[in-house]
Amino acid sequence: MKRILYFFIIMSVMITTSCTGKKAEQPQGQLSLSNLDSTVMPGESFYQYATGGWQKANPIPDEYARYGSFDMLREENQVQIQSLITALGTQENPAGSNAQKVGDLYALGMDSVKLNSDGAAPLRSQLEEIAAAKDKRDIVKLMAKVSRYASNPFFGFTVGADDKNSEMNIAHIYQSGIGMGDRDYYLVADDHSQMLRNAYITLMETQFRNAGYAEAAAKQAADNVMRLETELAQAHVTKEMRRIPELNYHKMLVADLNTQVAPFEWELYLEAMGAKDIDSLNVSQIEPVKAAVAIIRKETVAVLQDYLSWKVINSAANYLGDDFVNANFEFYGKTLSGSKELRPRWRRTIDAVNGAMGEAVGQLYVEKYFPAQAKERMLNLVDNLKTALGERISQLEWMDAETKNKAQEKLGTFIVKIGYPDKWKDYSSLEITKDSYWQNMVRASEFEYGEMIADLGKPVDKTKWYMSPQTVNAYYNPSSNEICFPAGILQPPFFYMNGDDAINYGGIGVVIGHEMTHGFDDQGRKFDKEGNLTDWWTAGDAQRFEERANVLVNYFDNIVVLDTVHANGTFTLGENIADHGGLQVSYQAFQKTKQAQSDDSIDGFMPVQRFFLSYANLWAGNVRDAEILRLTKIDPHSLGRWRVDGALPHIDAWYEAFHIQPSSPMYLPKEARASIW
Repeated sequence: MKRILYFFIIMSVMITTSCTGKKAEQPQGQLSLSNLDSTVMPGESFYQYATGGWQKANPIPDEYARYGSFDMLREENQVQIQSLITALGTQENPAGSNAQKVGDLYALGMDSVKLNSDGAAPLRSQLEEIAAAKDKRDIVKLMAKVSRYASNPFFGFTVGADDKNSEMNIAHIYQSGIGMGDRDYYLVADDHSQMLRNAYITLMETQFRNAGYAEAAAKQAADNVMRLETELAQAHVTKEMRRIPELNYHKMLVADLNTQVAPFEWELYLEAMGAKDIDSLNVSQIEPVKAAVAIIRKETVAVLQDYLSWKVINSAANYLGDDFVNANFEFYGKTLSGSKELRPRWRRTIDAVNGAMGEAVGQLYVEKYFPAQAKERMLNLVDNLKTALGERISQLEWMDAETKNKAQEKLGTFIVKIGYPDKWKDYSSLEITKDSYWQNMVRASEFEYGEMIADLGKPVDKTKWYMSPQTVNAYYNPSSNEICFPAGILQPPFFYMNGDDAINYGGIGVVIGHEMTHGFDDQGRKFDKEGNLTDWWTAGDAQRFEERANVLVNYFDNIVVLDTVHANGTFTLGENIADHGGLQVSYQAFQKTKQAQSDDSIDGFMPVQRFFLSYANLWAGNVRDAEILRLTKIDPHSLGRWRVDGALPHIDAWYEAFHIQPSSPMYLPKEARASIW
C-alpha cells in the first residue's frame, strides 16, 4: 500500500532436558531438531541455540540481503501465486476481467525483449511534461500530479482517519521527498554515510543518462537533486520524533496554511490533488513542509524540473529495461543493502502485480490455499489471547483501577480481521493495456489514488483492509483499533492447522499477542477504544508506564549490532514492547492448554520449552553487514537475533523452562527485567 502514516503500526513479521518422553516422527507442526545448534547452551545465546542449525543449512542466497523464515514463506507464496497467474494464460479471459488484467500485467513484466527495446520511451511523455513547465505555478501542479504515481516530491499527501475524530477521513500532509529513505544518510559525517552519498549521486547520473540526458546535463541534474534532498533532510523530523503521535498532529484550516506553515499556492496545490473543497487538514510535520516550500520559492524552475524528473525516473526504474533495473539494483540492492545478485525477474514481477492488484490476486489465492477451518481455529486462538491479556491487565500491580477499566474496554472493542476481507475491491475502472509495463503501473497507482481521494471527508470504512490476503505479515491500526492477520501468515512456521499447541502458541500465538500489545505500546496506548488520540490514563499510571518502558529502551540501547553500532532502543520501543507483551500473553494462554499442563515431552523437550523454541524459529535467519546497518537505521523492529536474545531475558518463564542460571551470559537479575503488560 502507498498510504503510510507515522502511526500505522505493522509487524514485519518470529540445555538440559528430559529424555524420557516419546520419540516423534517429526510430523508437521513439531520442532525440526536440525534447526538446533547443540554446541551452544540456551543461556549463552538462545537465538544461536535454537536456530544455529537453520543458519548453517540456509546461507543467504545472492539475491538477498537478509534471508530467514519469513523470506522462505514469502518465496513459497510467490510460487503459489505464480502458478495461479500462469494458469490464467492457459484460458480465455474476458476483456476487462481481473484475470485479463492480472495476466497481462504479469506478461508485460516478464517481457524482457519489449522492456529493453522500449528503453526510456515509456517515461518520455512524463519527462516532456515536466520539461514544458514555464513557471512555479506549473511546478506546483506537476508536483501534485507526480505524487499520484511516483514517490512524493517535496512533501507527501494522503487521506486517512482524523487522529482526534477517528470516524472521519481527512487530508494529511507530511514530510517526504528524499530518495535514500532516512535523513541521516544525508547528514551524518562518517565514512559509510559519505560512501552512500557518493554512490547515490552516481546512481542519479547513470539514470539521468539512461533517460536521455547528455553527460554534462546528467551530472548537473544529479548535483541539483542531491542539494535539494540534503536541504529537505536537514529539516526532516527524526524517526524517533515521528513515533510520538501528539507531536505529529497539527490540524488547521486551509485558510491558515499561509500563516501557520508558509506562504504557498495552497489552493492550486490542493485543487491539483483533487482536494479543492476541503476546509481543514492535518500537517503532520510543519518544519519540513516549511523547508520544502522555501526550496520551491527560491530555486529556479530548471532546478525544480530536475528534481521532479528524478522522482519519476527513480520510481519508474524497476519497470523499465535492464539498464534502469541494474543501475537501481547497484545502489539500493548492492550498496545500501548488501545483496549480491538481482532477484529473478518472475519474483520481482509477482511483487509488482501484488502491489498493483493485491486483492484481485488475493481472491484467487484464498480460494485455492486458505481453508475455512483455518479461520475458525484462528478465531479461537484470538479469543484465548484476548482472555489472557484481559487477565494480565486485571493483575497489574502498577496500574490504577480507573486506567485498568479503560484498558479492558479498549481490549473488548478490538476489531479482528482474519484471512481476507468480506468484500473484495472492485478493479473494473482500472485499465490494463499492452502499451508498457511502467504506464500500467502508473494507471494502477492513479487508480489507488482515486480510491483514496474519494474517501476524503467521508466516514472511515472500518471494513477496509490495509494488506492483501496473501501478505506474510500482520498489523494493528490504532485509528480503527483493529488487528489483522492475512491468510499469507497463517502458514508454517507461524501457524499449523493440525499442529502442536506449543508450536502454535509460540508462533502465531505470539504474533497475535504482539499485535494486541501494539494497542497498548508507547504509541497505541495514546489512542482510546474508538481510535481517537486522547489521554485516557491517570497521570500516575502514565508515569509508571514510561518508567517501565524505559527499561527496554536502555536495554536495547546497550546492544551492539555490528562493530561499534548500537541498536536504537527509542526507535524500536513499540515493537520491543509488542514482542515482550506477545510472549507474556501467549505464554499465559498456552498455560491453560492440556498440553502445557502435561509432563509429556517430544524429542526430549517439554511443552514450555517447545513454546520458546517455536518463537525463536520465527526469526531464524542470516543477514549481511550492510543490511544490519540499513535496518538499524530505518526499521522500527529489532533485528531477528535481538527479537530473541533481547526479548527472552525479560521473560521469567523462559528462565524456568531452560534452567537459566545467574552465570549465563543472557541472565538478567529479576529487578533488571522489564515488566509492562
